[in-house]
Amino acid sequence: MQLIRELALFEKAPDEVIATEETLIRYGFSDHPLFVSWVAEKNGEILGTALCYLRYSTWKGPVLYLEDLIVTESARGQGMGKALFETCLRYAKDNHHQRMVWQVLDWNQPAIDFYQKYNAIFEKEWLNAYINLME
Repeated sequence: MQLIRELALFEKAPDEVIATEETLIRYGFSDHPLFVSWVAEKNGEILGTALCYLRYSTWKGPVLYLEDLIVTESARGQGMGKALFETCLRYAKDNHHQRMVWQVLDWNQPAIDFYQKYNAIFEKEWLNAYINLME
């Protein structure tokens, strides 16, 4: 939750967070979880997370949606974001998803630069992006 709140603050929407630790546990760690997630940690401290869920495209089939990729500001530049992102990609490929998609704010140039390293395809406004996993 600390990382989620940090992201909301970064995106200038700190009052938008209504999820709680309890809802994360309920929806992510039940018999039928609504999302999958991974964490990056160093010395027992969680410094990053990626949270994804399954979407279904009537044109493409199963798609993994990357809801959030967060690395705390003090830990950026250490490869945690890369490791988390590539874990999501590997999960999508291993589970036969056709794509992984996400959104990035058009003013978040560091994130855009990061995704461009993966040859992401960007759309207008919210800069919806995807990587084709099966061709």
